[in-house]
Amino acid sequence: MSLFNRKNESESAVAVADGKLDRDLSHLTGDYTIDPAHSRIGFSVRHAMVTNVRGEFSEYEGKLHLDGADPAKSSAELVIKVASVDTKQAQRDEHLRTGDFFAAETYPEITFRSTSAEEVGDDTYRLHGDLTIKDVTRSVTLDLEFVGASTDPYGANRAGFEGGTTVDRTDWGLTYNAALETGGVLIGEKVKLALDISAVKSA
Repeated sequence: MSLFNRKNESESAVAVADGKLDRDLSHLTGDYTIDPAHSRIGFSVRHAMVTNVRGEFSEYEGKLHLDGADPAKSSAELVIKVASVDTKQAQRDEHLRTGDFFAAETYPEITFRSTSAEEVGDDTYRLHGDLTIKDVTRSVTLDLEFVGASTDPYGANRAGFEGGTTVDRTDWGLTYNAALETGGVLIGEKVKLALDISAVKSA
């Protein structure tokens, strides 16, 4: 479900060629803080070759700089607390915090810092950046959709995005696995990351 309605009355739009709308998003320009209470950073990975395990991180902080007139000038930073991993199964979560996976005591944070941004199409963008896990940094590309903008009942100006990417966990040294008697492995290497972001504009 989208965080906001796609259309916002505060957006100005004028008709252009081919019936398309040229929207003025310059009012979005500014600095934003991600609101964890209304956002989600989730993931899913194949388990036992037959299903997916889904989880999320419940503690994180992040900031965005949006440039509505020139999206290429936008940027983002995100810091995730590894110990907050939650797959709704306590034993599995404890295992994920150990050295077999994230080694949370030694590497307590996962970070993402954007290096560039680009507009792909109507309301769609790509954010390129560096993802660091266990002191290993790899480049990733997030595909994002601008969901909309609104002013909430408390007067805060919000912008919403959703999207994600797929990464290979072994690129960050997360190589733990176990063979299945029937063939294959217990845990897939490909991890789907899913973002649902509500960001509040600074006053």
